[in-house]
Amino acid sequence: MTDVMTKAQRSACMSKIRGRYNQGTELKFRRMLRVAGLRGWRRHLDLPGRPDFAFPRARIAVFVDGCFWHGCKRCYQAPKTNPVFWHSKINRNKQRDREVNKVLLSRHWAVVRIRECRLAKGANRELFTLQKQLMSRAMFKDAPDWE
Repeated sequence: MTDVMTKAQRSACMSKIRGRYNQGTELKFRRMLRVAGLRGWRRHLDLPGRPDFAFPRARIAVFVDGCFWHGCKRCYQAPKTNPVFWHSKINRNKQRDREVNKVLLSRHWAVVRIRECRLAKGANRELFTLQKQLMSRAMFKDAPDWE
C-alpha cells in the first residue's frame, strides 16, 4: 500500500510520537533490585541523561541500555533498509552516552550501564558491581566536597 502522506508529512507525524522509556527492561531490573534487597533508588531522576535508576545518597546513576539503540557489540544487527541513517543514529546515541557519563562523573556521580542482554542472563555480575559501588560510596557520602 502506498503512503498517502508526503515524506515531510510522515516525518512530522512520526516526530510527535514519544516513547515511554524501555519499560520491559526497566521493570525487570526493578524486580532484580528488590529481590537483591537494594534500597534507596529512584526512577528517572532529573539528572543529565535522565538515568533509569539513581541512588541519590550514594550518587550512583544506573542506565539500562537497549542493545539495539545503544549498539551492543554482541547483539546489534543493523537494519537492512537505510543503513546509513541507522549507522549514524546509533553512533550519535553512543556519543551522547559518553557525554552524559562525562557530565555525571564531573558532578561526582558514579555511572553504571547495564545492557539489555545482560538482564536476560540474570545480571548477577552487574548487581554485584552495583552493590560494591553502593558500599564503597556510602563510606564517603559525608565528605565535604560531596555536593
